[in-house]
Amino acid sequence: MERTMEFFMKGKRKETANGFVVVTEAFLDDKGKPIPFEIQALDQEKIEEIQEECTKPAIIKRGRVVVPEKMDTNRYVARLCVESLVFPNVKDTQLLKSYGRVDPVELLKKDILPIGGEYAELAEAVMKINGFDEDVSKLIEEAKN
Repeated sequence: MERTMEFFMKGKRKETANGFVVVTEAFLDDKGKPIPFEIQALDQEKIEEIQEECTKPAIIKRGRVVVPEKMDTNRYVARLCVESLVFPNVKDTQLLKSYGRVDPVELLKKDILPIGGEYAELAEAVMKINGFDEDVSKLIEEAKN
């Protein structure tokens, strides 16, 4: 193969297809079959925005770091799930209202997928579609605790 910049030119990048995963049998279609959840990959800008949102700044007193910067991994994984979910859209105002929720993370974890294994399966699929499949099990374990 000849190395050429032509492979990297605009329009040459293969788009990442959305994924479908059945994570629960609690929601069935009109034929009695489990409804697959549709997930999408997020762009790097969105991932960094979520990381920043889920990171608590360091506490500094008298020029010394007394509490280091810390990421809330539970919230990080949950926010990745919320933002990656295409269907069901847990940010839908009617869906949130039907459960009496305002936070899509609470809706997802407490109402849509309240069973730990179901949520973990979705989180694993979301991490994989976003290219984090190497450290998935570590993040999933932290998120479950």
